[in-house]
Amino acid sequence: MIHEKGRIVAIEPEGIWVETIQRSTCNSCSAEKGCGQSLMAKLSGHTSYLWVLLQGRDATQYQLGDEVEIGVPESVVVNGSLFAYLVPLLAMLLAAGVAQQQFAHEGITILSAFIGLIAGALVVRWRSHHSRFDSRLQPVLIDDQKPLRIHP
Repeated sequence: MIHEKGRIVAIEPEGIWVETIQRSTCNSCSAEKGCGQSLMAKLSGHTSYLWVLLQGRDATQYQLGDEVEIGVPESVVVNGSLFAYLVPLLAMLLAAGVAQQQFAHEGITILSAFIGLIAGALVVRWRSHHSRFDSRLQPVLIDDQKPLRIHP
């Protein structure tokens, strides 16, 4: 599990919005100095907002500005990254290959590759939209200080 600290920026009955800059992965990456994510975060102060399910915890026990620790399973990061990068790439290669076989014209092959890339990106967007509320893919709150609310 990848752990990250963040600050609560919004509280809702089922979850909280946490503002964070992903530093935990930056410190362990060998490309830290050459990374665009790290550089942009340092220059612009851009942060990420993550939706974190409370999983039965009482939302009234949290306040804006509280620092919390969240966790994301490594498998979610790896599988999501593979899907987001490979689907558009494979769609582009497939579309270019089919166009080359059918038409054997460079312009049509390039256009088809671009259309395949866009189609693959749309598939990723569609899948992301449909799985946005899947609790298995959401960051989880890691804090032992806040008691869990027990539902009768």
